[in-house]
Amino acid sequence: MANIGNVNDAEFQANVLDSETPVLVDFWAEWCVPCHMVSPVVEEIGRDKGEHLQVAKLNIDENPDVTRRYAVMSIPSLILFKGGKEVARVVGAKPKDAILKDIGPHLEPQPAV
Repeated sequence: MANIGNVNDAEFQANVLDSETPVLVDFWAEWCVPCHMVSPVVEEIGRDKGEHLQVAKLNIDENPDVTRRYAVMSIPSLILFKGGKEVARVVGAKPKDAILKDIGPHLEPQPAV
């Protein structure tokens, strides 16, 4: 259940915002070379973190409403949604460890202090 697949403007509320599991949305476009470079990394994160995370891809050219609502100005942009809210954003083609550093704290239960 780690991969929702493609999501669009119409499905975004149900598949991403209403999800009980955090969802990492990959905002991309067909013409974006860095997007194609980061896509396999995002899929790998989805496989590795499947029990704590779902992954979805949103094509910005085909889905302008969600793209505008979340002010995605540069791609690739990865936005982690948890409980219906944006909790982390990674802009640009970053390596796996850099992405995990930004989203990791929002995935697994944090130890009690």
